[in-house]
Amino acid sequence: MAEEVVNNSETTRKSKPDWLRVKLPVGKEYAKVRQLVDDHKLHTICQSGNCPNMGECWGAGTATFMILGNVCTRSCSFCAVATGRPTEYDTDEPRRVAEAVKLMTVKHCVITSVNRDELKDRGAEVWYQTVRAIKEVSPQTTIETLIPDVKGNWDALERMISAGQEVVSHNMETVKRLYRLVRPQAKYERSLEQIQRIKNFGKRTKSGIMLGLGETEKEVYEAMDDLLAHGLDVLTLGQYLQPTKMHLGVVNFIHPDQFKKYKEVGLQKGFNYVESGPLVRSSYHAERHI
Repeated sequence: MAEEVVNNSETTRKSKPDWLRVKLPVGKEYAKVRQLVDDHKLHTICQSGNCPNMGECWGAGTATFMILGNVCTRSCSFCAVATGRPTEYDTDEPRRVAEAVKLMTVKHCVITSVNRDELKDRGAEVWYQTVRAIKEVSPQTTIETLIPDVKGNWDALERMISAGQEVVSHNMETVKRLYRLVRPQAKYERSLEQIQRIKNFGKRTKSGIMLGLGETEKEVYEAMDDLLAHGLDVLTLGQYLQPTKMHLGVVNFIHPDQFKKYKEVGLQKGFNYVESGPLVRSSYHAERHI
């Protein structure tokens, strides 16, 4: 049985190893994307989630849009997005996101959102209208939607994923043993069921796991097996980075060689695609997963 890990966010933050150094965001394309996001009053998980790849992705003219506001009803202990009672519910948001996608001329668009547990439909209608609006103004753009836990509201899930997107992603985030610590308002088995339902609906399925929170190698392989058993096609594995001293601390930094091993094992087990590396995030190189 795996040793229980108590992750204390108040401990001294670990220094990042050399393989986790990232470049500061600069350049004309970065400035262009930032201007478009600001002009259309949009949110991106790149900014709200303190993504280490923002400079690279924005510099390449791509971004992951975050709909349904910038305040989440969940209080996950790893996430940098603000938590509280959301006040924003903008029915014009789908049009603005679609217009930004068109102006950016992106070939592949990723959309995510905060959790909106206070809404009866979990925000499903805004999800549906956003994807439809993008398809209408930019039909050549393929779309991945990174959707939240719908708390078992399967009618809401079906509405979210029925708008024509090519890939539907729902992140597990961690191994089963650490769920209560990392995702206290989520359930491991429920997220697996959500992925299975997405697969049954006929969509390409994708999920991501953060490493460095105290999981064992055996537990990572067990999570892989669970995901494969529930129809997962694409898996991403990346290093957890502590956003602030109030969040969970990093237990260990996973060496790139171990990420390489996880990728090899994942492919051997049967995933169609595995993106594995210290700086990998859910939407990193998402255009390859189509």
